[in-house]
Amino acid sequence: MKKSLLLLIIHIAFISIAFSQSLSKEIDEIILSELDDADGPGGVFMVAKKGKPIYQKAFGKANLELGTFLTTDNVFQLASMTKQFTAISILMLEEQEKLNIYDSISKYIPDYPNGNKITIHHLLTHTSGIKDFTKMKSLKDIAQKEMTPKMMVDFFKNEPVDFDPGEKFEYNNSGYILLGNIIELVSGITYEEYITENIFNKIGMSQSSYASDKKIIEKRAYGYQKKESGYVNKTIINFSVPYSSGALMSSLSDMLKWQNPLNKNVLLKAENSGKAFNKNKLNNGDEFSYGYGWHIRDIDGIITREHGGSIFGFKSMAVYIPAEDIYVIGFTNCDCFSPTKITQDIAKLVLENM
Repeated sequence: MKKSLLLLIIHIAFISIAFSQSLSKEIDEIILSELDDADGPGGVFMVAKKGKPIYQKAFGKANLELGTFLTTDNVFQLASMTKQFTAISILMLEEQEKLNIYDSISKYIPDYPNGNKITIHHLLTHTSGIKDFTKMKSLKDIAQKEMTPKMMVDFFKNEPVDFDPGEKFEYNNSGYILLGNIIELVSGITYEEYITENIFNKIGMSQSSYASDKKIIEKRAYGYQKKESGYVNKTIINFSVPYSSGALMSSLSDMLKWQNPLNKNVLLKAENSGKAFNKNKLNNGDEFSYGYGWHIRDIDGIITREHGGSIFGFKSMAVYIPAEDIYVIGFTNCDCFSPTKITQDIAKLVLENM
């Protein structure tokens, strides 16, 4: 009897190992179909199931000048995945009764044009109609300047609006700049301090920080762009410009440390964190697939929470499947490579094999 049980355990373990190796090979093939230059920049990818990594690999180089290869411990710029942290921070402040998401922004920024009709909810859901500063031609004039949050708000606040609040969903970085400013005004500390103290330090995200090209960032992956002549170092911007819409840095393992506490309601009560993961409606009642800091999509009818990001030299993408507790995330250190389709394809593959 004991021998039969032992043989059964060995058989099951063998099947599990074979399954894992087969799945890993298929994931490799998905990634290598896009990132096929071993001597250039590349990317790192992770798949986690029930809070534990089941796949982690790095492809390409972290620094072309030094010839060092990427590892799964490297730190990348998150770009617009920063918006998740901004949105959750707003909900944390609401839970503390320091603001309400249906407050008008004029309550916090009295001189903002039409601010009495634009709510924090509109900013969170990209339905404010405010001009997206990344689409303004004059952006080049401030891209390398040190900007305060007020200077950033002043940069776009008098631009003509694109539509009335709540009339349309249109992805908007300016809204998340305003959210960062509101976080500072309500909390009394800088956005960087708030995120560091209330999120990074609280849940042990030791490789995460507000981005800097000057500070020594241990295990930093360097960013690149591709021109006709080949790869070049990324265009320099001042991170006070993307600010709360796209200025954070992190690693694969730290992003799993972020995802897991969200699931376990460490940072917020379930009823409050849930606001970030629901679809929303326009003024006319039409539903759109964005929560607060996450796109709400699906894979063959199974709900997903997704978001990516793009900034000079870097791109990012993550897909979370709540029903199966599957988290797939990818970073690239050349903005010539997008991890979006790769990550989505991996998520679909893993879902089909679970």
